[in-house]
Amino acid sequence: MATTPTTAEDVTIESPENDGPNRYFIINKPYNMVSQFVSPDRVRLLGAIDFKFPKGIHAIGRLDSNSEGLLILTTNKRVTKLLFESKIPHKRTYLLKVRHPMIQETVQRLRDGVEIRISDNVLWKTTPCEVEIVDKPEGLFSYPRDRQDYVAHTWLTITLTEGKFHQVRKMTEAVRHRCIRLIRISIEDLLLGDLQPGCVQEFEEERFFELLKITNWRK
Repeated sequence: MATTPTTAEDVTIESPENDGPNRYFIINKPYNMVSQFVSPDRVRLLGAIDFKFPKGIHAIGRLDSNSEGLLILTTNKRVTKLLFESKIPHKRTYLLKVRHPMIQETVQRLRDGVEIRISDNVLWKTTPCEVEIVDKPEGLFSYPRDRQDYVAHTWLTITLTEGKFHQVRKMTEAVRHRCIRLIRISIEDLLLGDLQPGCVQEFEEERFFELLKITNWRK
């Protein structure tokens, strides 16, 4: 079940309580769109996507406006707690493009953990994570600020089980490689795949939780 995005004006959509069975979606959140249906600011919202979402829909695990990729939308209010407040950590994987060629010693620093600032007076050392240098995926969708590949850069995947504010961007900044593109490509076995920006995929409830490796969702 998918839809091709169309150009739309910035809109604000209220999302009242859902009065039917819970529903579960992923979208490929486009660049320059916030992960909300309602905002006091004049920004591009999820309601600009050409899809009729059910009442009570909301985003899980937001992406910032400049980031792209996998975003969960559901009417089930328990999903945030089950996924991000569980005693069992859940993996999120990001594909990113950073400035300058990166050497393996720097990759290992990211794997081991780097110190980032999470507030004005608080520094945090990130927990060990998975980091790999990769080739640019063939057929990767473009975005409005795409830059020519002749500019020196490196493509990476980073898999985390924690999510401090802007953590991935701050991690690469800490090793002097500014992030110039960030795409979330998976949460556990829930994959972005070839879903295009602004498109939607719906999942059956049991399959949704199976892919997220959440077993206690019926409780």
